[in-house]
Amino acid sequence: MAGHNEAAFEMAIEHGLTSRGGYLRRSPADFNEELCLFPADVIEFLKETQGQKWNQLGILLKGEVEAQVLSDLTKELATKGTLHVLRHGFRCYGKTLRLAYFRPNSGINPETAALYAKNRLTITRQVAFTSLIKAPGGGNRRCILDVTLAVNGLPVVTVELKNPITGQRAEDAKKQYMRDRDERDLMFKFKERALVHFAVDPDEAWMTTHLKAGETSFLPFNRGFNRGAGNPPVEDNWKTAYLWDEVLERDSLLDILQRFMHLEIKEKKVSTTHGPKTVRKETMIFPRYHQLDAVRKLVVHAKEHGAGRNYLIQHSAGSGKSNSIAWLAHRLAGLHDDTDAKIFHSVIVVTDRLVLDQQLQNTIYQFEHKTGVVEKIDENTQQLARSISNGVPIIISTIQKFPFIAQALRTLEERGEELALRTSGKRYAVIVDEAHSSQTGETATALRGMLNKDGIEAAIAGQLSDVEDGSLTEESKRAILRETLKRGRQPNLSFFAFTATPKFKTKAMFDEPGPDGQSPFHEYTMKQAVDEGFIMDVLRNYTTYKRFYGLVKQIEGDLKVPKRAAARALTQFLTLHPHNIEQVVTVIVEHFRANVMHEIGGRAKAMVVAGSRLEAVRYKLAFDRYIADRGYTGIKSLVAFSGTVEDPVLPGSAYTEVGLNNGLPEVELAETFSGDEFRVLLVAEKYQTGFDQPLLQTMYVVKRLAGVQAVQTLSRLNRIAPGKSRTFVLDFVNEEDEIYKAFKPYYETTPVGENANPQRLNELQHLLIEWAIFTPEDVSAFSAVWYSKRMDHTSSDHRTMNAILDRVVATFQDHEEEEREEFRGQLKAFRNLYAFLSQIIPYQDSELEQFYTFCRNLLSKLPPPGDGTSFVLDDEVALKYFRIQQVAQGTIDLSVGEVDPLKGPTDVGSARRKDEEVGLEDLVERLNERFGTNFTRADQLFFEQVRESAESDTRIVEAALANKYENFSSYLERMLDELFIDRMDGNEEVFSKVMSDPLFRSTVHNGLARELYDRIRARQRH
Repeated sequence: MAGHNEAAFEMAIEHGLTSRGGYLRRSPADFNEELCLFPADVIEFLKETQGQKWNQLGILLKGEVEAQVLSDLTKELATKGTLHVLRHGFRCYGKTLRLAYFRPNSGINPETAALYAKNRLTITRQVAFTSLIKAPGGGNRRCILDVTLAVNGLPVVTVELKNPITGQRAEDAKKQYMRDRDERDLMFKFKERALVHFAVDPDEAWMTTHLKAGETSFLPFNRGFNRGAGNPPVEDNWKTAYLWDEVLERDSLLDILQRFMHLEIKEKKVSTTHGPKTVRKETMIFPRYHQLDAVRKLVVHAKEHGAGRNYLIQHSAGSGKSNSIAWLAHRLAGLHDDTDAKIFHSVIVVTDRLVLDQQLQNTIYQFEHKTGVVEKIDENTQQLARSISNGVPIIISTIQKFPFIAQALRTLEERGEELALRTSGKRYAVIVDEAHSSQTGETATALRGMLNKDGIEAAIAGQLSDVEDGSLTEESKRAILRETLKRGRQPNLSFFAFTATPKFKTKAMFDEPGPDGQSPFHEYTMKQAVDEGFIMDVLRNYTTYKRFYGLVKQIEGDLKVPKRAAARALTQFLTLHPHNIEQVVTVIVEHFRANVMHEIGGRAKAMVVAGSRLEAVRYKLAFDRYIADRGYTGIKSLVAFSGTVEDPVLPGSAYTEVGLNNGLPEVELAETFSGDEFRVLLVAEKYQTGFDQPLLQTMYVVKRLAGVQAVQTLSRLNRIAPGKSRTFVLDFVNEEDEIYKAFKPYYETTPVGENANPQRLNELQHLLIEWAIFTPEDVSAFSAVWYSKRMDHTSSDHRTMNAILDRVVATFQDHEEEEREEFRGQLKAFRNLYAFLSQIIPYQDSELEQFYTFCRNLLSKLPPPGDGTSFVLDDEVALKYFRIQQVAQGTIDLSVGEVDPLKGPTDVGSARRKDEEVGLEDLVERLNERFGTNFTRADQLFFEQVRESAESDTRIVEAALANKYENFSSYLERMLDELFIDRMDGNEEVFSKVMSDPLFRSTVHNGLARELYDRIRARQRH
C-alpha cells in the first residue's frame, strides 16, 4: 500500500497530536463503516456530558437507546451536515443532544468551560472502508486513509501524506483524492462527514472542502516563504509541522469549527429557454493559513493591549478579505480580557461595498444562529446613532455618515425622541474595509470625535485654562480644543485597516508594528497571491503602443502661447482626434476578435479605460460604428461614466451613460455586463476600483496611469475564473517602466521614506505670515466667529467671515502671478501637512488649529491660477500624419530591481512654475521631434501618393459612389496590393512594413478607406 510508505510521517503526526496536541489515539477497528462514525466515542461523549438526557432516553427506548441515537444522528447529518450538527446538536425523541461544546467567550460560566474540556478529539491511522469505486478485478475497492481526525466520534478531517524520499509529493496526494476517492462515499460526501481534506508532504500542504473527482479544487495551505509561495525551513523539523503542531491542535481545530468554517451560499439568476432560473452554489469555507494567522494574531494583540491601537493588514487582492473581515468582526465583538470584561463594546465595519454587508450577516448568523448581532446602516444617520447608542455588537456603515451624527441627534431631540449617545467607558473596534485617504481626512476625524465624545469633553475641561487667546469666548475655546483633540489617536478606539495598496499616510496612521518591527501588522503579498494562483499576473502579457504623429501650424505668423497649457491642449487635440480614436479602435476590435473572443470558453470580456468622459463617449461611438460597418457580431459594448457630456464639436449634444447604453439603468450595468450579451466595457473614472468581474480578461488603456491608481485599475483583470489562463494589457499611453514603478512597491514589500518633520509646520506658518497677505489678527477674528455656535452659524456670521476672507483675497490679488502661486503652494502645504501630522502627533495647539482652519477656508476663496480659463486650440494646428505602432510586448517582471520607498509630505511648499510663452510653431516642432521621430517625410509622401492614385482611378471612384462604406472598404482591400506595388520604388521600407505587418496594413487600409470614401463622395456633392 502506498500509504505505508509514509508510515514514519504518519507516526510523527500521531505522536505530535497525542503528546502535545490534546488528541486520543484510536484503532481502525473502532470505525463503523456503515455509519461512518466512531460510535463508541459518540455514545461515551453523550453519556458523560448529557447524562440526564441519556437516562431519560434510556427509560423511553430501553435497550435500543444507542441504536436510536446513532440512527437519528446519521439522519440529521444527511440533512443538515456535520458543521450544523457540531454547532447546534441533533434531535432524538424530542431532546436536543449536543455533539460538541465550544470554548465560551468569557470565563463567567465555569460549567461551560468544564463541558468544553470533555470534547474528545481523536486521531486514527489507516481508516479503511469499502468504496463505491469498482476494483479492476471486480467488486469494490477498499479505501484506506492515512490519517482521520474526529470530534466526539464524528470524522471532520482526512489527510493523505506523501514523502519525496519515496518519490511522491503533495501533488500525488491531490491526484489520489481526485482519482481514488469517490465523493459518493459517505466519508467524502459534501457537508455530511469530513469537512476538509489535506494533501501534505514535508514541504507543502494543500486542502479542499469538496471532492469532485477531476474538478476538485485544492487551495494551498502554506505559510509563505520569502514573501512568496511555499514554507520556510524549520530547524530540526518538517516545513509543514505547523499543520499538526498549530492548526490541527485540539483547541485550534475546535476554534476553527466554532468561529471560522461556514457554508457560503451564492445565488445567481440565469436565463434559460424556460425563463429565468436561480442557480445556487454552496461552498464550504475553511480559512486559508494567512487568514487564520492574521485574525488570531490581531485578536491576541487586542486582548493583551486593549483599545487605542491602529493596525494595518496589508493583504493583496485574492486574499479573501471579505471573509477575514467577517471573522475578525465576530471575534472582536465577543472578545473579553482576563477579568472577563469586554474589550470592545461595539465593532464598526466601515465599507462602501454592498456585497460585504450581506456576506457579514450571513456568515455571522451561522456562528451565532440569532439575529440582531449585525446591523447594516442603510437608512440614515439617525439609524447609525441609535445603533451606537444601543450597543449593537457589529455595525456596518459608510464613513460619510459620521460627520452628521450630531445633527441627527438634534433632529431626534426635536421629534421628542431623547437619544443619549454616551461613550464614557465605552470602547470601539473600527474595521476599515479599504484604507485610503478617506480614513485620514476630515470624515475620519469626525468618526473619532463621535466615538470618544465623552472622553474628549472631559479632556477639554482639563485643558480649557491653557488656551490663552483673550479674544475668544469660552465657547470658542471649547470648540477649538474639541477639533484639536479629535484629530489624534483616541484611547478608546482601535482601528483595523485592510488594504492591498497603502499610501504613505496609511502606513503612518496605522502604525502598529508587525514581526519586522514596522507596519504593516500582518501581510499577504501580491507575489504570494500570484504564486499561489489566487490572482492572475496582469503584467505577464503587457503590450505597449506608441503614437507617432506630425502637427502643422495652420495660421499666419507665430502666435505666442503659454508653453505648458498649449502643450496640454495639443495633447488633448491629438487624444480626441478622429484619426487617433479610429486607429486605436481598430487595434482594439481586431485584437479582441483575434486573441480574446475565444478565451475562457468564448466568454472573455475586455475593458477600455478612457482618460476622460468625452473620450469615453467618442470611443463608444467609434467602437459601435466600426463593428457595425464591418458587420461584426458577438462584440457588443457598454459604456460607464457619470453625468452628462457635451461634445464641443456638436454644440447642444448631451450624452449620458444610460442614453448610450440604450436605456439600461445605471444600477443594472454591472449585472448586465456579467451576462453573455456584452463583451466590452468602456469606462471613464468608474469601475476602475472595487469592480469584481472574473471574466474580465483584457484591458485596453488609453489613459495616463500612475501609482496606486495604476495598480488598482490594472488589477481589475486579476480575478481567477475556470478556464482563465492568461490576461492581456494593451497600453496606448503609458511606458513599461512607469507601470513597473507603480506596481513594484506592492509586489513584495512596501518601504516608506522620510517622515515629515513637525518643525516644518512652524516654518510654513512663519513663511505665510511673512507675506503680509493676512495677519494673525485676521486669523483670530475669523476663528472667533467660526468656532462660536459651530453648527449654527447665522447669516450675519457668514457675512463677517466672508468679509475677512475677501479682504485677504484682495491683498492676494495685488501681488504678481508668480508670487500668488508661491503663496498658494505654501498655503496648501500647510493645510496638508497639519491634517496629516495632527493625526499622528498629539499637538493640542489651539493656535495651529485656528491657523489650519483659516488656511482651509482661505484656499477655497482664492481665485484659480491664471485668469481662470484654459488654453484652447481651434484651427491653429492640424494633424499632418499619424500612425500607431506596437513598440514592446512581453512581461513586466516585478521580481527584479529595487523598490523605491513611498514618499510622504516632506516639502515646505513651492511656487507653481510660471508658464513661459513660446511660439506655436516652435512648440509644434518640439512635439513633432519628440513623438514623430520614427515617422519620416517618405512615409507621409508614400501615403499621399497612394491616395492620389486611388482618387484618380475610375474603378475606385465608381465603387465609392455606388456602395455603402463597408462594401467599398472590402473592395479597396482587394485593390491595395496593386496601389502599393505601383508606388514601391523609393519606398521600400514602408512598403515592406505594409506588406508584412498585418496590423499596420489593417490600420493603413482603414485610414485610406475612410478618407477616400469621404473625399470622393464630398467632391461629387460639390
